[in-house]
Amino acid sequence: MEIGIVGGTGYTGVELLRLLATHEDAEVVLITSRAECGRRVDDLFPNLRGLYDLAFSEPDVVSLAACDIVFFATPHNVAMNLVPQLLDAGARVVDLSADYRIRDAQLWSQWYGETHSSPELLSEAVYGLPELNREKIATARLVACPGCYPTSVQLGFMPLLARGLVDAQHLVASSASGVTGAGRQAKIDNLLSEASDSFKAYGVNGHRHLPEIEQVLSDVATQPVRLTFVPHLLPLVRGIHSTLIAQLHDGAEDLQALYEQWYTAEPFVDVLPAGVFPQTRTVKGANRCQISVTTPQERDTVVVMVTIDNLVKGASGQAVQNMNIMLGLNEQAGLRQVGLLP
Repeated sequence: MEIGIVGGTGYTGVELLRLLATHEDAEVVLITSRAECGRRVDDLFPNLRGLYDLAFSEPDVVSLAACDIVFFATPHNVAMNLVPQLLDAGARVVDLSADYRIRDAQLWSQWYGETHSSPELLSEAVYGLPELNREKIATARLVACPGCYPTSVQLGFMPLLARGLVDAQHLVASSASGVTGAGRQAKIDNLLSEASDSFKAYGVNGHRHLPEIEQVLSDVATQPVRLTFVPHLLPLVRGIHSTLIAQLHDGAEDLQALYEQWYTAEPFVDVLPAGVFPQTRTVKGANRCQISVTTPQERDTVVVMVTIDNLVKGASGQAVQNMNIMLGLNEQAGLRQVGLLP
């Protein structure tokens, strides 16, 4: 399968290249960047030396549409301007940005501060969480790859909400991400001397991932969901740890058994044994989500802990997983990397 990547100079772009380099059924034939046009990929990313004989090029609709799948590894507001042309030309697209994750164009504009340029596609775009939408992803033209925080929060809360076991109006998610979650742009807050040896909250009064999370969890619960979401910055390169809290309606359910059964057939979700809690380092570099569930002091509060690598299962790995489903390939192709430990 021939793959095109739009905007391959950021962290999600190089992560796509890393994963696809060993994919047995896919080959990257085109990668675009206006800023780096003409520069060899392995010059910008030396870890890819010997794996790619490609240079960045200007985005071209005809060339991109000839690919079996086109990935957008771009900031928001790029895909929404080019995707309509690609779909008209017969392309299939996986968008890693936020352009098509929220179905309501007005809500999207409220959180992203501009008018959506292709709102007619919002209802068609399939939300690319395979554990929820695998059948729809298989036939989709346009897949909106979930955000990193939303992936961890949604996978953690889904079994509880689908079974109606918790108060859907008072959910809490305290999540922490490594600095790569902020992208590759130069920002003072992301400097080593600013982020190292520190731990802080940000976006407490409103983070752009909140409406995305609430939209999907409301679909799962079949009722409106309200979430208090507090993100934090971890002094790590990669990783997300989400601690999720909810009030149980009835504490009689065996939650450990529920989670084990819910995800038993999912190749990239690992429900840990009772009393074992996830760590970011055990999922680093892998398209893997580890989950634990507990009810501290056997009260009416359930605590779910979730870890993922924000660049893999939280972004590029999940995008490749979606690609595999869309193209009818083995879902685990190119994604069999084991977490890096230590």
